[in-house]
Formats: sequence, structure tokens, C-alpha cells
Amino acid sequence: MFDKILIANRGEIALRVVRACREMGIQSVAVHSTADADAMHVRMADESICIGPAPGTDSYLSIPSIIAACEVTGAQAIHPGYGFLSENQRFVQIVEDHDLKFIGPTAQHISMMGDKITAKDTMKELGVPCVPGSEGGVPDVDAALKIGEEFGYPVIVKATAGGGGRGMKVAYDADEMAIAFATARSEAKAAFGNDEVYIEKYLTTPRHIEIQVFGDGQGNAVHLGERDCSLQRRHQKVFEEAPGPCISPEERAHIGKICADAVGRMGYAGAGTIEFLYEKGEFYFIEMNTRLQVEHPVTENIFGVDLVREQIRVAAGLPLSFTQDDLKINGHSIEVRLNAERLPNFTPNPGQVTAYHAPGGLGVRMDSALYNGYKIPPYYDSLIGKLIVHGRDRQEALARLHRALGELIIDGIETTVPLFHALLQEKDIHTGEYNIHWLEKWLDAGGLDR
Repeated sequence: MFDKILIANRGEIALRVVRACREMGIQSVAVHSTADADAMHVRMADESICIGPAPGTDSYLSIPSIIAACEVTGAQAIHPGYGFLSENQRFVQIVEDHDLKFIGPTAQHISMMGDKITAKDTMKELGVPCVPGSEGGVPDVDAALKIGEEFGYPVIVKATAGGGGRGMKVAYDADEMAIAFATARSEAKAAFGNDEVYIEKYLTTPRHIEIQVFGDGQGNAVHLGERDCSLQRRHQKVFEEAPGPCISPEERAHIGKICADAVGRMGYAGAGTIEFLYEKGEFYFIEMNTRLQVEHPVTENIFGVDLVREQIRVAAGLPLSFTQDDLKINGHSIEVRLNAERLPNFTPNPGQVTAYHAPGGLGVRMDSALYNGYKIPPYYDSLIGKLIVHGRDRQEALARLHRALGELIIDGIETTVPLFHALLQEKDIHTGEYNIHWLEKWLDAGGLDR
């Protein structure tokens, strides 16, 4: 087992890893930018080291600085959290070249799943159901029009190197294809330096269902059920729950086994998430995230496992500490993402927190790096915390979420907390009758003003 782990991240996820290390008796090293010198993850870690100025490109994305921090502190392994360098194959290779351990999958698996076309082809070969679409990249608009004719509209044009909703455009007919194709390529080039795109059939009322998988690279692999992440704004998740309210035990067992078998055959090591669109009882693969997800706590709640601890164990060469038969669902869990944003436009709203009180009580978990007096820097993602609840069933979890939101105090800045107060007044949220378009339609219809 490792003696010391460096955490190449910031905020709540860095603090989450610090806590796992402490429970395992492992020393933790926090890296930070000059803007994060007073951050909670820096205060809580056993050691800390500044790796550069405020912009992420000069600090949390600076590979030489992170490697140097390992050498200075004697850290043997690096936990990347999510975002930043967590899915950067070049970083993983450099880590390994310096005789350090990356707590995550291999550079090969990150590369394989990082390219959407390669990922789709790989999953097809492994028996994972995929959305009908183009075979590889689409070279020009004429080819795009032929694909639209073949599969029927609507279709969606996607960047092969995409993520976060960028480089994605929908065409509802042939007249819209040329604009959608050109716009997606332009966005992809600007965001990822790669303008290759592919085309898939566009499902009109799907849900976003993701399967948590875990492999140890030694032939053992499991799934930990699904999460429903259908409540999204501009392809960004805001509300996640497990298990999914629309998934039957038979469907869960079926798609879960397919995913676990796939990662086992790949020889995958670590945590991963296989994401699907789900419509009319069918699952369609869209991508695999080769890292820990923001919403991993809901899975931890219903299965009673520590996914970060398991990541560290597997990276140290140990086999999985549980089998598929050990994993039994207990109750229901919901997570809401709390952002420092001004509603209704969701514009970033960094500033100083003048008062902070986290909710508590049975079944309530608050993952956040906030504290009284903390000044939220303007340089990074606006996520400031995650409120996670657990109940014996979905209705108890919703009631617990309502109670916990009422206890939460974050003063000095504006946040997205009012969004969740409003959502909990909606019948569709209580019945679970929503899809990936529901939230944007609700917002466009003035849902926040009701």
C-alpha cells in the first residue's frame, strides 16, 4: 500500500480524497494555486505545496509542476479527482515514466474511451448496445446528408473528442443539417483542437442512465447499478439519483452484467462509468468516463462502499474487495449540485462566503470545501458543493432533501439552491416522470418564476 498520495485537484473532490486517505492511514499531499492557498483541502491535507498562479493552465493543469511536487514531497501515487488531468492520457504516461502510480486506468484505456468513435467501436465489439449512427467520422456535409437519409431525422452531430455538451448540434431535417454540421465542427475545433465529427440517431425523449463499473485489472469486474442523471441544463447534470426510478431490477441486472463483462474483458482497472441514453426499454451507449464521477456519492450511499478507497486499493495492486454477489441495493439516494451562480441565467457568481452552515441529521451528506469567510475564486468551475441524501425509498429521500435544503445556509454569494426548492414543488419530480429535455423546457416555461 502507498505511504503518501498527492491529490492533483482542488475543492470538494480533493477534500473527499484527503478523507479517504486519512481513514486508510495514508499521508496526503494537497497541491494548490496561489488563489487556493486558504482552501479547505489545503488546510485538511497532511502536507501542501503551491504549484503555480491562479489560472488552471498554470497550476492544476501544469504537468511538470505536479510531477515536481511529487518529487519534492516523496508522494508515490497521484489521485486526479475529476476534471483537470483526470482523463489526460499524456499525463498518465508521464506519471508512469517517473515511476509514480496513477490512481485510475491506464493511458491506453483513457485513450480508447477518450475518442468517441473508437469508444463506440470498442463497445460494439464487447457487446454493449450503441446508438445507430455513422461508422467513424463524417468527412463533409454531403456524407452527413446521406446519413440523415439513411437513419431518418432527427440526428445529432457530435465532436469525436467532445465533452460537456460542446461540439453537439441537432438537425431535425435536411435543411438544418448543413448548419448543424458546420457549427459542430467549428465548436469542436475551438474547444478540442479537433474538428472531426460523427452522427447518431437523435432520440427524442430519452433518459440519461449511467452504469458504475469497477475493475481491478486482474480479471475481476463488477457493476454497482445505475444512476439517473436526466435532469440537465445544456448537457450539464444538476440532479442525480440512484437507483433510477424507471429501471426495473431485471433491466439493471441485464445491462449491468453487459457492462461488467465488457470492462472485465478490457482488463480495465479502477472506477469507470458507462453512460447510456435510455428510451422505451432500450439502452444506447454514448460514452465511457474513465474516472470517478461527480455523482459517485449516491452509489456509495445505496451500496455502502467507499469508491475512492477502492480506487486506491486497486491502484496499489490489490484485487477488488467485493464481488458482484456482495453488492445489494439499500434504499434510494439523491444528489443535487450546488453552484455559485446567479439565477435565472446561471451566470457565475464568485465572492466571499459570509455565513455557511451545512445541513445534517440522518441520511444527509454534504460534500463541500466551503467555510465561513472563504472567498470563492473566479478562475475555476462554479461547483461549490454537493448535497446528498439517503432514504429507505425515493419518497423518503425527496423528503429528506427538502428538509436538508431548508437547513442549508450559504450567505454572501448567490447559488443554485433556489432551483432545487422550486423543483421539489413539481409533480414530475416526485413521480420521476422526466427525461433529458425536461429541465430546459421547464426553465424556458418560467419554472423558476412560479
